[in-house]
Amino acid sequence: MLKLVRAAVLSLSGAAALALIFGLSAAPASAQPMGFATLPPGTLNHTTASAIAKVLKDKGGINMLVQPTAGDQVINPMVGRGEVEIGITNIMEAQDALDGQFKDMRLVAVVHPLRTPMFVRKDSGMLTTADLKGKRVTLGYSAMRNIDKTMRSMLATAGLTEADVKPVLVPNVVRSADEFMAGNADMFSFAFGGPKVKEADATVGGIRALELDAANMAAARKIMPWAYLTDVSPGAIFTGVDKPMKVYSFDNVLIASAKVPEDLVYKVLDLMVKNKDELVAVQPVLREFSAETAYKQYGVPYHPGALKYFKEKNLTAKPID
Repeated sequence: MLKLVRAAVLSLSGAAALALIFGLSAAPASAQPMGFATLPPGTLNHTTASAIAKVLKDKGGINMLVQPTAGDQVINPMVGRGEVEIGITNIMEAQDALDGQFKDMRLVAVVHPLRTPMFVRKDSGMLTTADLKGKRVTLGYSAMRNIDKTMRSMLATAGLTEADVKPVLVPNVVRSADEFMAGNADMFSFAFGGPKVKEADATVGGIRALELDAANMAAARKIMPWAYLTDVSPGAIFTGVDKPMKVYSFDNVLIASAKVPEDLVYKVLDLMVKNKDELVAVQPVLREFSAETAYKQYGVPYHPGALKYFKEKNLTAKPID
């Protein structure tokens, strides 16, 4: 929050700067700007963060400013160093942050599953992950290293490795989709519900989600242990799905430093649960969010404010599916 104030003050001078400083100091704490780190516009996470920030402001008077970043490897340090109050990331990144230098990393809640198939052109003739052998596959993900891990994990379900495909190096999932739409890659990976999925579908004249071999998930988990499968069927959110299928999934989580006040984290979680309809109106995938699904058994500890909330609701952490 202080960094946001400094940036605003530096852009002003004289009386205007003094007015800003005294105005903020006189305002109630809930009205002061706070930071919410997320992925770039066009991603599922950016829409999710926007939905949560809107509810926090409209229903709780919490002025949470959405701050897009290049990727999860930027989000976690921002949260870990206290540059923002909360962030949204995948569970792998949160675990890596805790295992690395950010020992104060804490979970606030599991927000929803990230169902992330590999998409190809509908007219490509490809149907399964095995069909990617020899094809141009987006890899690298320099700003989202754990997404690179999920890509390799999905390839493993077909017995494929990086040596079996033609890598197209990208920094993040948005660039993955852009390279696909530009004709520079034969596939892209993105979470269902992200605006980029719809954009790609319209741009290339239709996309298809590749099926993976569910029997080979053991090989996938050797690369990414938090992966699991969820069932999807044709529907508005599931672009590229023309029949029931199982999709590679992992969890999206809200994170905060242990140093963030307990009452703020408690209030964030409470407002999200009480105003689910408002969340869903902006981000439909939040239909799957609830107090019960928000609490799972992970290696990253939960924030004291979240633990207080779960205890009051008599909830216990559920195992990963």
